[in-house]
Amino acid sequence: MTTKSGRTGRPADPFPDEPGDRSPGAYPGRLRDVLRVPAGGRVDLSSYDPGGIPAGPRNKAEALEAAAAAGTRLAELQERLYAAATAGDRRRLLLILQGMDTSGKGGTVKHVIGHFNPAGCRIKAFKAPTDEERDHHFLWRIARELPRSGDIGIFDRSHYEDVLIARVRELVPREVVRRRYDEINAFERALAEDGHTIVKVFLHISHEEQRRRLLARLENPDKHWKFNQGDIEERALWPAYRKAYERMLERCSPPEAPWFVVPADRKWYRNWAVTRLLLEHLEELDPQYPQGDFDLDASRKLLREDG
Repeated sequence: MTTKSGRTGRPADPFPDEPGDRSPGAYPGRLRDVLRVPAGGRVDLSSYDPGGIPAGPRNKAEALEAAAAAGTRLAELQERLYAAATAGDRRRLLLILQGMDTSGKGGTVKHVIGHFNPAGCRIKAFKAPTDEERDHHFLWRIARELPRSGDIGIFDRSHYEDVLIARVRELVPREVVRRRYDEINAFERALAEDGHTIVKVFLHISHEEQRRRLLARLENPDKHWKFNQGDIEERALWPAYRKAYERMLERCSPPEAPWFVVPADRKWYRNWAVTRLLLEHLEELDPQYPQGDFDLDASRKLLREDG
């Protein structure tokens, strides 16, 4: 069940009084349990509030403080994940961001990568397929950009464009779109079995907030490069896109790779929520630094005698 607060009907109290860090913005529960799309149920996006605060910090100041604290821990866990790969640990994490234009995919990427060492982070923004990509299966270009062992990958758009714009614009027959849902589920299941932790985030923005952000781009000459006349044309298809996103969330949210709906009208909440989701998944992985395969005492002795 979903509610207008943007939650999926799990915790009755989005700010539970539990032991733990009670500093401003701290959230003692599991955000993933609040934002996860239930498997097998119908999804009605009108039941999710794009401007809601389903759990966590109640204002921007608290969110910034909490995100900064989480960022320090994220950096440590990323280093451990990267180090573990040098000893054969095949695990890696993939963050997938989807959402309507202006929902903040690029802004979220910019915020998230600020916490990470670029050496262990792979970022890919998917645009319209090239001629070469069209000559292959739609998942071909996705497989080429997957993170390596120990890496964190971030996709700004993804293979889900092939069941979103392809459906809305009728680029392929509807039966092809239906078949792609199953292909995507099988693909992600195989990735999970091969050591990928997949964090899929739908940035949920309102129609009115998108209008405000597009107008803001027009009012600022420095943002004109981000504006495309096609954005206005796409707004006319908003109901069709909402239906396409609902079907995507319904059909492609299995236990090993569920979707999380993040309210995106408030940028500060969006950034905190994605940071928190990444932290929860990396904490669960709990990567460890590998043990050294050298004689510690002998190495220390050689260095002390050096020079």
